[in-house]
Amino acid sequence: MKKNLLILCLLLSFAVSVNAQKAKYVFYFIGDGMGAGQVLATEMMLAEQDGRIGYEPLCMTNFPIIGMARTYSNKNSVTDSAAGGTALSTGYKTTNGFIGMTSDSVAVETIAEKLKKLGFGIAVCTTVSIDHATPACFYAHATSRKMYNVIGNMLPQSGFDFFAGAGFRKPLNQDGTSIYDKVMDAGYTIARGLDQFYKYKANSDKMLLIQRTDGLEENKYESESSIPYRIDRKDGDLTLEQITRAAIDFTPKENGFFMMLEAGKVDWGCHANDLAAAIGEVQDLDDAVKVAYDFYLQHKDSTLIVITADHETGGLSLGCDGKYFLRLKQLERQKQSGWNFWEDLKKTYKANPKLSWGKVKKMISEKFGLYSEIKPSKEEDKAIKNCFYALTGNKKKIQHTLLDHPKYDMGIVLTQVFDRHAQCAWTTTGHSAANVPVYAIGVGAEQFAGWQDNIEIEPKILKAMGY
Repeated sequence: MKKNLLILCLLLSFAVSVNAQKAKYVFYFIGDGMGAGQVLATEMMLAEQDGRIGYEPLCMTNFPIIGMARTYSNKNSVTDSAAGGTALSTGYKTTNGFIGMTSDSVAVETIAEKLKKLGFGIAVCTTVSIDHATPACFYAHATSRKMYNVIGNMLPQSGFDFFAGAGFRKPLNQDGTSIYDKVMDAGYTIARGLDQFYKYKANSDKMLLIQRTDGLEENKYESESSIPYRIDRKDGDLTLEQITRAAIDFTPKENGFFMMLEAGKVDWGCHANDLAAAIGEVQDLDDAVKVAYDFYLQHKDSTLIVITADHETGGLSLGCDGKYFLRLKQLERQKQSGWNFWEDLKKTYKANPKLSWGKVKKMISEKFGLYSEIKPSKEEDKAIKNCFYALTGNKKKIQHTLLDHPKYDMGIVLTQVFDRHAQCAWTTTGHSAANVPVYAIGVGAEQFAGWQDNIEIEPKILKAMGY
């Protein structure tokens, strides 16, 4: 009898201790545009690179809790990043394009704003501009995601501890002042790149870490629209992994912290139908998740990591043309994002208007393996050449094909052709209504298993934190 009573007391004591656990430290990762297909493509490509068929698990897919989320917005089956981000940050469905507001234009307090009032350290980070839709949904309120200047001016008003990204899209105000000035007036230190971050962090109360812009002094207002793709990265470029480490290093921990960390260019790669670029961004996200996981291992009883997406982009298909195989290892041949290649080609043509198709064909071969290792079909060859003719003004030579891009964007046409030879295809250069994955580990993670709506994620995080 005494033994049974002792066991009962121990079980009750354990139950109380488990129930008393709260998530003091929260990592909220958002892979913008990252559907289940983008994650699987990454894992299967890694396996093929290892010489086998199957998949190489990512850190996040090894998490014990896996779910799926529906992403439709208030008035559309297909959401945009503003409505998707608002759902993830506030628990409210809204109209596409709205930032932190309901469809009737009422501002809704975000999870970051709620937790700031409760004394938590707050970090909002991204690989695109800090006034872009997803990060904006955690500190701003606007009826249009395109109100970049209005949104940017709300950042210093938030009082959040740490921001990171590529800078502001429209930093200059109509009165001649700059958002950067207002950020500094609000007590933030602006660090361009990691070197400046480590130089300034000890004497800074709040921090804005942005992508280094070569040749600019600290008081200049220019900034990049995004951090470069992994496939285009150069020494000194920021990565989401570095940003995550900096956020952990800088954000106050005494009362706990909440961090939103967005891999914003998974979406951009998928909009460009560039699978190699998109996969690189998924890998970058997973590298950042590994940093958070290392933190979790040191604070298992008080940490929650949640990873999801605001929507899927591109309608990615792994398998096409009725052929039952993939050639994902072929993606290794791509040495540059399609977007970056097209920008470089336009600059090359501007400097040399007599640029020949033979020269361009050689450039394509060097960066994609097309025309050398991979032979385009006649239709594919025409579509690529059409982009060249449109660029050089020889529109009479254009022979229209079903593969033409409306704006003859060679970057998109090249990656669409390249990806089809890897037996992957895209259904759109926009978003789709596909469900997105949810991965979780830590305190309260069990809530995220199975099917859920995207508006359920924010309240589940708060519940895990005891609110």
